[in-house]
Amino acid sequence: VDIVSKNGCLLLNVGPRPDGTIPDEDQSILKAIGGWLDINGEAIYDTTYWKTFGEGPTAVSTGHVSESKDKPFTPADLRFTTRDDVLYVTGLAWPKDGRITIKSLGSESKFYSDEIGSVTMLGSPETLEWTRGTDGLTVELPSKRPSEFAYVLKVTN
Repeated sequence: VDIVSKNGCLLLNVGPRPDGTIPDEDQSILKAIGGWLDINGEAIYDTTYWKTFGEGPTAVSTGHVSESKDKPFTPADLRFTTRDDVLYVTGLAWPKDGRITIKSLGSESKFYSDEIGSVTMLGSPETLEWTRGTDGLTVELPSKRPSEFAYVLKVTN
């Protein structure tokens, strides 16, 4: 998600064994990615970067095999992608209080001046409560997470 929000490409390196089989651990990772994409792929496929890649305190390391240097994401770490008139906001960690404020979508934001018509969560049937003020768009997340990993809000005008 971080890479896509920065208009990058992700390369997955899966090394098969000499007999051509993929190790169980690698299969598990690939299946987890596929499961997440089944729910949230709309925010990845055929999208592009937005006016800013995201917001939040956590910096992502770059370079070969750098992921071991990364710190865990916080609920304030958000990434943005877009397609047509839809903005996707991916939360990289679920907030304990079930509420998130997206500063880049405040009513006086230089990034998003349009009216907001709806906010939904991919993979969740629940109707979300949200308010928009100068400090940001505050969203009450559903009671049940659609995935154990990152979640995606779909913002339309």
